[in-house]
Amino acid sequence: MNNRLIVALDFPTVDEARDCVKEIGPACRFYKIGLELLFAGGQDLVKELLHKGHQIFVDAKLLDIGATVQKSTANIALMGADFLTLHVTDQKTLKAAVEGRGDSSLKLLGVTVLTNLEQDDLIEQGIEGCTPKELVLKRAKLAFDAGLDGVVASAQEAADIRKLVGPDFLIVTPGIRPSGAEAGDQARVATPKDAIGFGADYIVVGRPITKAEDPQAAAQAIQEEIGS
Repeated sequence: MNNRLIVALDFPTVDEARDCVKEIGPACRFYKIGLELLFAGGQDLVKELLHKGHQIFVDAKLLDIGATVQKSTANIALMGADFLTLHVTDQKTLKAAVEGRGDSSLKLLGVTVLTNLEQDDLIEQGIEGCTPKELVLKRAKLAFDAGLDGVVASAQEAADIRKLVGPDFLIVTPGIRPSGAEAGDQARVATPKDAIGFGADYIVVGRPITKAEDPQAAAQAIQEEIGS
């Protein structure tokens, strides 16, 4: 089975997330658990799913002083998670995460620019004279230089990131919508096939699968699209 699909378990309760995993069944073995679920008992679900042989992406988006990021990363590494996110801000913070994961197999992914943000949002944040793509590339290079394993970025920037950092740096792409699906609250979206074609290593899909009438069939259809 293709393991490049990561299903986002964006649910308010562990029970709902667990039920969704059961509905998807063998169509996916890689799941993302984000802040909403982490603060609703999601840490125990991480351990449960890992014990059952699933791969887990902890989407914590860490951002704090170096010591806190280091210790938090170390604790998440002890859980056995496969991926962990942190915001790309500065070398000190990123290198603290690298130190925190130690010799574990935890892969560190830098969040570049959230896929729901556009030019006006950057200006509102005080980031002027820089397009979303330019900022993504700047932060991708910062993550690469700090020793992270990859970045989270939209498919629209994937090809340029790949040229910048080479073939071994992971690119994980959210904001994925199958052909004909609504964009929802995402601004920079792509289809599964296009994302992989642009250079993404993994794609993250949430509602098009988790809210589908048949989540297993929806996941399987995407697996077939990205595997073709």
